Amino acid sequence: MLGRTARILLSFVMVMAGTVLGVSATAGTAHADDCYTWNRSLSQGSSGSDVTQLQIRVAGWVTSGERLSYDGQYGARTAAAVKKFQAAYGLAADGVAGPATFNKIYALQDSDCTPVHFSYAELNKCNSDWSGGAVPAATARANALKTMWKLEAMRRQLGDVPITISSGFRSYACNNAVGGSSTSRHLYGDAADLVGSPSFCTLAKQSRTHGFSEILGPGYPGHNDHVHVAHDPSPYWSAPTCGI
Repeated sequence: MLGRTARILLSFVMVMAGTVLGVSATAGTAHADDCYTWNRSLSQGSSGSDVTQLQIRVAGWVTSGERLSYDGQYGARTAAAVKKFQAAYGLAADGVAGPATFNKIYALQDSDCTPVHFSYAELNKCNSDWSGGAVPAATARANALKTMWKLEAMRRQLGDVPITISSGFRSYACNNAVGGSSTSRHLYGDAADLVGSPSFCTLAKQSRTHGFSEILGPGYPGHNDHVHVAHDPSPYWSAPTCGI
């Protein structure tokens, strides 16, 4: 299986080969990936599990307050998110997911499908099997993956500034131990508490444009030392110190 370095090197070799032959690197086919491989170009009107896989990876590239559905339907919102992803990485922003877009995604993900700057271990400091929360372990783990891809988009938009996660998934036992709310999104695996080099207000404000529906930060009780982001069916933002 190809590791991250090997996959990135392969992408570079393919681009250089296209340059030498006078062929656009976007005109060929995307190379295979040991996480997930797309076998066709996708555009508005496409549907299927491969669209869902794409949506997971571009859901962080939305407008303020917007959330992208993981419904396997390539509609206008998915196309807009793909355009923003493409523009952020210097690709032709046409809203069509083809070889160049997929090769960029391949270079951005590890073999377990997590984005290169985040890991399952960061999103789960409670237990290794993701059990004991409000949803089945597999669902909690899948929710965490979606959160990581949103954070990867946010990290890129902030100028590739590292973002540190202090807390992610919690079982009921872990949540009770830290005094968490009985309805905490941490129990679902889709929440992350952020600390690190960007200011808390910068993190809170930036979170609004990356698909998070729950944002709690400075000025909200118990959140002056971190910013909490999550996916909540009932959107709620509150960071009064930051004007949110």
